[in-house]
Amino acid sequence: MTDESFRTGSQILSMQEAILRLQDYWSGHGCLIAQPFNTEVGAGTMNPATLLSVLGPEPWRVAYVEPSVRPDDSRYGENPNRLQTHTQFQVILKPEPGNPQELYLGSLAALGIDLHAHDVRFVEDNWAQPAIGAWGLGWEVWLDGMEITQFTYFQQVGGHTLDPIPVEITYGLERILMAVQKVDHFKDLLYAPGVTYGEFLGQSEYEMSRYYLDDADIAATRALLDIYSREAGRLIERRLPIPAHSFVLKSSHAFNVLDARGAISTTERAKWFQTMRTQSRAVAELWTELRAEAGHPRGLYEPLPIATAAEVELPSHGGLLVFEIGTEELPPHVVDATAVAVHGELSRRLAETALDHGAIRVDATPRRITVRVEAIADREPDSVQVRRGPKVAAAYSGDGEPTRALQGFLSSQRVTVADLTRVEVNGVEHVAVETVRSGHSAAQVLTAVLSELVAELRADKNMRWNDPILSFSRPIRWLLALLNDAVLPVISGALRADRITRVHRNAAHPEVGVGTADDYSAVLRADGILIDYNERRTAVVGAAETLAAEHEGTIDTDGESDLIDEITNLVETPVGVLGHFEERYLELPEQILTTVMRKHQRYLPVRATDGGLLPLFVTLANGSCDLDVVRAGNEKVLRARFEDAAFFWKTDLHTAPEEFRTRLSGLTFEQRLGSVADRADRIAAVARELGTAITVSPNDSETLARAGELVKFDLATQMLVEMTSLAGTIAREYARKAGEPEPVAEALFETELPRHHNDRLPETIPGALLALADRFDLLVAMLAVGAKLTGTSDPYGLRRAALGIVRILRAHPALEPVSYRVGLDAAARTLREQGITVDDEILDTAAELLSTRYEQRLRDEGIPIALIEATRATASRPWRADHLQREIEQARAEQGHQFAELVEGLQRIMRILPPDTPADYDPVLLTEPAEQHLITVSTTLTDSRDQPLPTWVSSAAPLSEALRQFFDDILVMSEDPALRAARLGLLTSVLQAAPRDIDWRSVHQLRSDSPDTADLTA
Repeated sequence: MTDESFRTGSQILSMQEAILRLQDYWSGHGCLIAQPFNTEVGAGTMNPATLLSVLGPEPWRVAYVEPSVRPDDSRYGENPNRLQTHTQFQVILKPEPGNPQELYLGSLAALGIDLHAHDVRFVEDNWAQPAIGAWGLGWEVWLDGMEITQFTYFQQVGGHTLDPIPVEITYGLERILMAVQKVDHFKDLLYAPGVTYGEFLGQSEYEMSRYYLDDADIAATRALLDIYSREAGRLIERRLPIPAHSFVLKSSHAFNVLDARGAISTTERAKWFQTMRTQSRAVAELWTELRAEAGHPRGLYEPLPIATAAEVELPSHGGLLVFEIGTEELPPHVVDATAVAVHGELSRRLAETALDHGAIRVDATPRRITVRVEAIADREPDSVQVRRGPKVAAAYSGDGEPTRALQGFLSSQRVTVADLTRVEVNGVEHVAVETVRSGHSAAQVLTAVLSELVAELRADKNMRWNDPILSFSRPIRWLLALLNDAVLPVISGALRADRITRVHRNAAHPEVGVGTADDYSAVLRADGILIDYNERRTAVVGAAETLAAEHEGTIDTDGESDLIDEITNLVETPVGVLGHFEERYLELPEQILTTVMRKHQRYLPVRATDGGLLPLFVTLANGSCDLDVVRAGNEKVLRARFEDAAFFWKTDLHTAPEEFRTRLSGLTFEQRLGSVADRADRIAAVARELGTAITVSPNDSETLARAGELVKFDLATQMLVEMTSLAGTIAREYARKAGEPEPVAEALFETELPRHHNDRLPETIPGALLALADRFDLLVAMLAVGAKLTGTSDPYGLRRAALGIVRILRAHPALEPVSYRVGLDAAARTLREQGITVDDEILDTAAELLSTRYEQRLRDEGIPIALIEATRATASRPWRADHLQREIEQARAEQGHQFAELVEGLQRIMRILPPDTPADYDPVLLTEPAEQHLITVSTTLTDSRDQPLPTWVSSAAPLSEALRQFFDDILVMSEDPALRAARLGLLTSVLQAAPRDIDWRSVHQLRSDSPDTADLTA
């Protein structure tokens, strides 16, 4: 049945009819039809029919409609796709049945969606709900670019690891029906015969949006949040999990209302998430206990049995192996990583056997990992094993009879004297037994190796499904193993290999037999599936460039390289689709448009020859489809997203940056640290203080002052609620619109840089000072209130902040006077002025974190450990340390032998000198020629120690010879205390005449890469 069949006359599939069809479809697959919960929930997941029923060992299948309330999706009914209350249809299958994707696609067909015309995609979405201690892996399901369903294999709920694993399917009915009914706005949906969605719920949508965004009383809602949370805790103590869960949901809704009003800060969010997580875990624990006490009334599930190998005669030949691990859609980054991992692991395992083979090739797509091994020998060669026994002298008695030692050896080896031979070990003769080990056939070796390969396959983040053994990034659903034309009996978990592969799910025959290993690639190619990454990427780029060129546009393939890589691993059969959007959206800043296209939709922006955006985009469908249908769907999705952005843009521009800055006082940063406005004030103050440590021009001082007055104002804007990745970008754009000077706008943007480990850095001094102040304040403030860094846990981004400080200080010579301690002390002072206790131990911890991040960065860059140690004294000023490292390397390369001689002498001084030896000495006591010569030479160097190191090395050439003569002729540690002190003082003065902040002992540990340079360790 096609989409159009629902539009014959008045025969349009209504919302009401769609709900009935889904209920009928899923009840036909064993689901109980439940009812919505009787309090606000943000998703159907929160209904006890899901959240509690997925716990424990009881099997469970349920489906129900759930009106889902999300205050921050309020749009006054104006956005075509966003509603504060949208209608979900929720399905839980526990345990997951092994084919949930296929069942889901069947339900779309039941709604009249033509799967051959539309582009239905499963796009990675690793779902997590920190407030309830729950997470799972799965996908967003896209229908022509529109997210219509959340599809998740739950792994944990309430902090409990689930067994069996359920699958959750959550439909967004408004979005699905908009596609089916071909309308552009949810208000125009036919809800029931003669009644539109807007007529039924439009007023409610407007009024509740008004409440959530404008009229909800923040103080009253905070009080309710506290009341609901305390009541949930009380009910947990009374062992009433369902009422307690209800109040956890009420507190969650109150939190969401405050969030929509912009009254929740990052740290406050972390606090309440922790509270709700703790309560949810307690509810889950209670529910699990009570179900067990009741004897699990719904029964117990039976795990799938482990597969057993089919009793087949294994082939005696070798040849060509093709092995396919079939999966549900893998995340794009996992595709490449898995190909590399499988190649390495298979190579290792085969190397541990004696089986000869040719080239190994591993390809990967979103749905399969394919191994191809050529020229496999028929079997392993036979091998001779020698087992050594006792020495010959100890094996036989004087009359030549076997001793007890030999008899024991013969018994253990199950041989006779006639089977013995002799071997010589270290000149001593032993008796021995030689046995011939027959090599295993190729089929035996490969079956064992491949079975183990699948069982141990892992990714960076793994999940379980309804399999007794396997765990991977996404479920493994089939195995194909062909050695020439023979199926290898590979088994892993509940899976047994066959000669069946799977192609596109909407193909006429989704499962296809493969006759021989040689046929495999052709079989897939016949369905358009390209297993070679490079071929797929070339097809993606070619399709995009061809479509763009048809409209005199281009694709920035270099700038979009990461996105192209991601798209390549989202599809098996790239099909380019060119879409259009209205030119009026080009009035929005480019960064907003491209963020929506790239991050939210994986669209490639199309540019004019001058680099400007055209009102065009390219998306890549996966396989055959109706291009007009897919184009229209994607255009509709992008229009809605741009409308969202335009709504925020228009709304925010009615408010001046100063007003947004004032509103930060209503956002709590952290309960003990005050509001976000307090934090912004601290950032401005720290930036000003850091500015006093360096030379700042009058213009930069003026810019810094004004930017400090506005810093972080964009955190109060609506745009940032929706697009948090645009922090700084929005500040710059809104500042420009408000008429602020360009340097001020740029400094506000640069405050947020760098946003990740390889992001761009601030280029201006005001921007760099604000960015440093931001991160110094975050580090000291959060450590002062007890934030801990444990393992990989870093909820407040302190490691990222520390690395940002390091990178900024390394990049700006003008900031060289700003050491870690200067910044940390400035941050501590502003916090203490606010009444917050900051112990010195906190500053030590922060300084250690910064030093660690700097050193790790150097290691990642391949800087030798000895060179890192050589400049450790100045590591708290990383630009200075970097500069010294470069100078040391330059001196080694350009003045090799001369530098090595100097280092030899200086490091010897450092090893001899006791700590804190004074540099004063009585020259009257130093009468030896070598002493006098060293005094003369060192005196001439006193004023040159601040020169660049290579320059100093050139001027200090006489010092090498003077030191060598001194150490050859003079006993430094004389028995005469006065003479010893004078000689040590002289050496100290020599060391102080050398460039400062260098540990010459560590420089001495360096090895030279130049044949012309002396070995510094000599």
